[in-house]
Amino acid sequence: MAIWAIGDIHGCYDSFRELLEKIAFDPSSDTLWLVGDIINRGEDSLKTMEYIYSIRHSVVMILGNHDMSFIGSYYGLKKPSIYTDTLMRSPKIHDYIAWLRQGKFLHIDLNHRHAIAHAGISPEFDLGMAINYAKIIETKLQSASVKDWLTEMFSTSVYAFNPNANQSDREKYILGAFTRMRFCYSNGKLDFKQKGKPNPLLIEQKGLKPWFACPTRRTIELKIIFGHWSTLGYYDDGNVVSLDTGCVWGGSLSAYRVDSVRHEIVWVKCKGNLDPLSDEMEQ
Repeated sequence: MAIWAIGDIHGCYDSFRELLEKIAFDPSSDTLWLVGDIINRGEDSLKTMEYIYSIRHSVVMILGNHDMSFIGSYYGLKKPSIYTDTLMRSPKIHDYIAWLRQGKFLHIDLNHRHAIAHAGISPEFDLGMAINYAKIIETKLQSASVKDWLTEMFSTSVYAFNPNANQSDREKYILGAFTRMRFCYSNGKLDFKQKGKPNPLLIEQKGLKPWFACPTRRTIELKIIFGHWSTLGYYDDGNVVSLDTGCVWGGSLSAYRVDSVRHEIVWVKCKGNLDPLSDEMEQ
């Protein structure tokens, strides 16, 4: 009975199945933690969704920004992607959307001392806050008024956390932090525009650091697994581990063994070669 966390798949079906074969995944006994962005950009989002849905009882589905954009497209709130057109026309699209809406923004495993979220956990949040805030937006995504809620969430971005702000602005920040965060300023304010690799120039000229290196970041006594940051690639400092190793962007697709002492890393090369720094790539 193994638990494997897998980085951003982006519809790269062949790479995904190759990786599952390499780790000898057995859906009858093993569990997959999918860090989000399971579709869009790769060669076959439809097959990827069909397979993941078929093993959904063995999957912890974390929602990423591309997954949220796909849900938004279903409700007519986002421009549809050419990469997910066949998926959107599937006769089972309503089932897939209903399942995605049951996905998580945060998953906690106290037994194995790990947490997983697509972009990470905001430096403004301690563990209790993160759990509470994730549950709030998960409940909104599952509600009957989901279209109205998504319309509001997609309208503007909120970069700084203010617990006294109105409900809409708080939820916009929470959603953005869990699905789009990479860099932040020393005071914890987020920056959603920078997509490159951390470098001294960003620190010196703009004061931007990776969210997990924010000097005011609250302590969380769990190792945080995240994706979303293909230009960062694989990174493990003992407190956080980045699993977006550039599948579809010319890199690889990676799996991380959660339930072991060594936390084995396994990866396969991906055939995709899109540009992760292109403005068109971000949703």
